[in-house]
Amino acid sequence: MSIFRRNTNKPAIGYKKDGPRRRGVYRFFEILVRDFWELIKLNLLFSICVFPTVILFFLSLAGVNSGITFILSIGAAFPVGGVVTAYIFYITMMLRDEPSGVWYECKRKFLENFKQAALPGIICTIIVYAQVMLWVFLLQSGPGQELFWGVMAIFATLIFFLIAPYIFMHFAYIELGTLQIIKNSIMMSFGYILRSLMGAIFGGAMWVLFALYFPISMMALPVVFVIGTSLSMLLCLMWVWPPFDETFKIEEALAKKEL
Repeated sequence: MSIFRRNTNKPAIGYKKDGPRRRGVYRFFEILVRDFWELIKLNLLFSICVFPTVILFFLSLAGVNSGITFILSIGAAFPVGGVVTAYIFYITMMLRDEPSGVWYECKRKFLENFKQAALPGIICTIIVYAQVMLWVFLLQSGPGQELFWGVMAIFATLIFFLIAPYIFMHFAYIELGTLQIIKNSIMMSFGYILRSLMGAIFGGAMWVLFALYFPISMMALPVVFVIGTSLSMLLCLMWVWPPFDETFKIEEALAKKEL
């Protein structure tokens, strides 16, 4: 599977492999240029993995045996937790400047975590589908109701992006029970509220805009399928990975492990 192999010997323009890391917008574009094809491969892999549950959910919205297809969509979400854990793990590898291969690392991390991450992944899928329903109510709401449903939908999206990344980073790096991970994630999201909020805003902005401009935004669906989720996740993790790493000394521990 050569499309999942990465050329680690060809740095991007302006990027020094052993040089100091840039910050802010420069750091984002450095990773975007250097790892552009990796982000596409990762996005396509993720899109393929979640396609069954997503298509079943939208069939239920369309009224095709609504109850049955919705239940099936939740059942098909069983691997989502492991897939998201692997997804987040690989993007944090990019942030750590650690070269590897998309297929190898995602497969390894998925197999390590899919059992523990399965239930949280299903719950997160239900929450996402509930958010979609909120946006549907917004689009169908009558005069005077748009503001209420709009605020509710945006608030729900922000809260999701505020906490969920910490949960799956825990699964990827920290060996703890699921309840403790959820507790830690909530505490960290509010303990580092400024970074968490910025991560939620940048990570969720694309999805909010997509929903607000629906159905015109459907024209951008191919872009979302190819790289949209990767960009959203990268923007979010650029804000929340540093405090997570600072708390658990991830990079420090990995560096010592390699010695």
